Amino acid sequence: MIKQILIFASAALLLLPGCSSKPKNVLKVAATPVPHAQMLEFVKPDLKEKGIDLIIITTDDYNMPNRALAEKDVDANFFQHIPFMELQIKEFNYPIQSDGKIEIEPMGIYSKKIKSINALQDKAVIAIPNDPSNEARALLLFQSRGIIKLDDPNNLNATILNIKDNPKQLKFIEIDAAMLPRTLQDVDAAAINTNYALEMHLNPTKDALILESKDSPYANILAIRIGDENRLDIQALKTAMTSDKMRKFIMDKYNGAVLSAF
Repeated sequence: MIKQILIFASAALLLLPGCSSKPKNVLKVAATPVPHAQMLEFVKPDLKEKGIDLIIITTDDYNMPNRALAEKDVDANFFQHIPFMELQIKEFNYPIQSDGKIEIEPMGIYSKKIKSINALQDKAVIAIPNDPSNEARALLLFQSRGIIKLDDPNNLNATILNIKDNPKQLKFIEIDAAMLPRTLQDVDAAAINTNYALEMHLNPTKDALILESKDSPYANILAIRIGDENRLDIQALKTAMTSDKMRKFIMDKYNGAVLSAF
């Protein structure tokens, strides 16, 4: 009898105002590990205070996050720049959009064999990303130093087929972006996205032979589904990711290897 009374009393308490814990709003975001997941981890406590349980799903696969977002497996993603997203939308018709620029990770050219880009020998082997937007990004970086010329110097979708002039007869090989740091022992140089460079403990400001300028058009964005921009949890995420607190975190954490874009 006493046990029954206790059970009844406990149930009654749960029904009283203020006695039940507020259910959390779960917000799932897909991100590559460095620096994107790290930045999301940083704002997690702030979102928790607003009743938002941020779940971060990490991946090194550039093709997964937009598919997961379009299929509603996640609520947002943070890993890509606008040229990459636009190409994926064109190819897969994803109903997604940018919700704001967050940071820039300058792409760099790295090498284990030479200390200066001027030491690049004729017929050197260069590894570059195999996804269209980042391949163009790498080629534009080589063009910026006069190493090659493209048929259209402003083509953000250029491939090796668009190389007009290659006086050193460099051999460009296309590799999955996540694998590029592991090619450094086998090639003369490689164009590596900063997120993957940081994962392999490369310091872009010290180790890169060439590094993109802060004026690069490749700022990384928060991506969301079209129509979700007015969701309160999405707005809270954007506010946290573009705060003065986040700007200071980027400066202190990455020492110029990552730059805020807001």
